[in-house]
This record gives sequence, C-alpha cells and structure tokens, in this order.
Amino acid sequence: MAKQPRIIVGQVAAITGGARGIGKATARALVREGMRVAIGDLDLAAAQEAAEQIGGGTIALELNVTDPDSFAAFVDGVEEQLGPIDVLINNAGIMQLGPFLAEDPATTRRMIDINIFGVHYGSMLALERMVPRGRGHLINIASAAGKAGYPHGATYCGTKHYVVGMSEALRGEIRGTGVEISVVMPVVVHTELGSGLPTTRGVKQVEPEDVAAEIVSALKQPRFDVFVPRSVGPLNQVMAVVPRSGREALSRALKADQVLSGADPNIRAAYELRAQRSEPGLEPGAAPKELEESK
Repeated sequence: MAKQPRIIVGQVAAITGGARGIGKATARALVREGMRVAIGDLDLAAAQEAAEQIGGGTIALELNVTDPDSFAAFVDGVEEQLGPIDVLINNAGIMQLGPFLAEDPATTRRMIDINIFGVHYGSMLALERMVPRGRGHLINIASAAGKAGYPHGATYCGTKHYVVGMSEALRGEIRGTGVEISVVMPVVVHTELGSGLPTTRGVKQVEPEDVAAEIVSALKQPRFDVFVPRSVGPLNQVMAVVPRSGREALSRALKADQVLSGADPNIRAAYELRAQRSEPGLEPGAAPKELEESK
C-alpha cells in the first residue's frame, strides 16, 4: 500500500537564488501548495520583485551564499519572520563554460564558492536546526552533470559532483533523525543559466516549472534521487553498469558530449556577464574570459 503524501500546507520554506529561474518557479509552486516562502538572493531588488509577483506572503531577503555570516543572517531572518524553517532549498548556483585550460582562476573560484561552499553553508545551517527538532527537509539542487562529466564544463561538473556526493554522505549521517534529504538532478533547464545550449538526442530541455513540480513531489513523498525528467533515472542506472567505452560511445551518439561545448557564446553573453558579478568579494577574471556589455 502506497504511503499517504505528507501534508506541507503551512510549512516554511527558504529558497536560495530565488529571484529567477528554478528558484522563482519553485517558490511559486510552494505558495500554491499553501507553504510560507522566503526567497534569498544577492540581487535584493530582483528578489523583492519576484516575491511581489508570487504573492501569498512571500518574503525576500538579501543573501550572499558565499558569506557564512550572510547565510546565517538569512536563515535567522526567515525564522524571525515566518517561523522555524521546515524546508531549505539550496538552489543558488552558476555555470560558466569554456575550455579548462582557458579558464581564469577567478572563474574557477567563483563557481566553487557559490556551487560548493554555498551549498555546504546552507546544509550546515539547515541541519543544525532541523536535526534537534526531529523534522525538516533539505533539498540540494545539483544537476545531471553531477553524475557525469561534460567537455567545457569541468569545474561546473565537479561542483555538482560534490553536491551529489555530500548529499549522499549526509543522508547516511542523519538517517533515523526524522530529517529528509533530496538531491535534484535536472537535465538542461530552459533558464538563463541554460541559455545557448544545444539539445541532445533523446533528452529534451525541461522548464523550471518541471523542476519545481518534482521538488513538490519529493516533499510530499520523500525520495533522495530526484531526476528531472524522471526518465533520466533509469538511463543513469543503465549507464552505471555499462563499461566506460560504451558510456562514452553512447554519449557521443546522443551528442551529450556536446551539450556544453556546443554552447552559443553570443546567446550566453548576458548570462556569463551576470555570473561574473555574482560574488561581490571576487574581482571578475581577466581577458579573454571577460565579456563586454553589448553596445
């Protein structure tokens, strides 16, 4: 007999990087489910605009996920205004692409600080509150790239492998405490982060609303692996037992090996420029990685 879905009405959810993309779509979906939602973002004005658009009492707070003090202030602010956090969604992340040997150290540092340390800080802050309470749900947004490696995305893929691995380890550590962990692994999502990427054979891009729907599903019926679309799960299981030569041949056949290396730099220019400014304490990298504003 299937378990009854958990009731999430009235629960408090905090979402990092909630001003746009997956974060914004998830906030909207959770509000529709009757949850009280807080979104944190480095761009406070954009977060406030998103909160107003979403409605339902959504609040917006400034958040720099690379700064432990900023993250702690965000969590404290959410709990002061909405109550104890039941769900924390580590969504903030960036993806800057290019050949590994041409990657500027500042670009490398930025992705590691946001995609790894940001998730690490959020997980620590959430679990140190949830575990003593004996309840809560930590959701870490990774990527299908957290299960494989794709040319021109070495650092990005590495950061997402970290998210998957850390989440798996934490799952073992907190088993039996009443706290749940889920790791979300979507394919390319139709957001600014995924702009300019080619489509692969057999796996189409998904919408941020698709990811949001799977997050809601995982909250109601907890599961650790949250693939988007779900068809990626069985495919990943098959790939795990296929010899490396076979996996690589299949990747080439599906053109998955070109999903990042085939990105259109002109389409991605606006996103790459914004991503360079996503960590206030870090200077943009040196040319030729830097982009100029369009005239």
